[in-house]
Amino acid sequence: MKTLRKIIEIDEDLCDGCGQCVVACAEGAIAIIDGKAKVISDNLCDGLGACMGECPTGALKIVEREAEEFDEEAVEKHLENLQQSRSETNETQPEMACGCPSQQVRIFENTAQGAQGDQSPDSALDHWPVQIRLVPANAKFLKGADLLVLADCVAVAYPDLHRQLLQGKAVMMGCPKFDDIDGYAEKFAEVFKQAGIRSVTTVTMEVPCCSGLPQVVKKGMADAGAQVPHKQIVISTKGKILKETAA
Repeated sequence: MKTLRKIIEIDEDLCDGCGQCVVACAEGAIAIIDGKAKVISDNLCDGLGACMGECPTGALKIVEREAEEFDEEAVEKHLENLQQSRSETNETQPEMACGCPSQQVRIFENTAQGAQGDQSPDSALDHWPVQIRLVPANAKFLKGADLLVLADCVAVAYPDLHRQLLQGKAVMMGCPKFDDIDGYAEKFAEVFKQAGIRSVTTVTMEVPCCSGLPQVVKKGMADAGAQVPHKQIVISTKGKILKETAA
């Protein structure tokens, strides 16, 4: 039965498909479909707008229109179906109520041979996701890990990333110039509180905008009351290691 009520509306022109609203929606009412966030069904959306604060582009707003009434029983059944689907596919991430593909935690068998001199090695990456904003602090691959924190451009500039830096490490990467630095600090604090990180290596480019990334990691560590060995590496724009320091 339709009634006049408040409900979430998503501007697809503004939506960049980041999936932050998906995680924030406890009812599982939003999913990423064809690269855009969409309300799956009106009766799953309570219209309270908890997802709005997570949207970096302002694509979400609350409107008042005719819509199916919010149905708590339908929400419970929907979430049960999602949980069952994750179980059948060995998905273990509790934060993903709606299954945004970019945030589904996955762990791969690492078959990289680069350290042994293979001329065409496999990737040394053994987990997904990798973006700082998308990695859940309770991800299994972070437990007791040696953490590699990369500025985005390092992956393009440094040719030996997989052979020399990535093997055996959990990686989180982002851009300190364009992303939410305060959000980064909060995320790292949660990681250091929950994951029991053994060591951290931050790798940045020589350009000034990268210099804040190690400081954000240190702030997260301090906020968590953790003391973890921390190495910093600086890469030149031509892909050479310019400096290594231990903190």
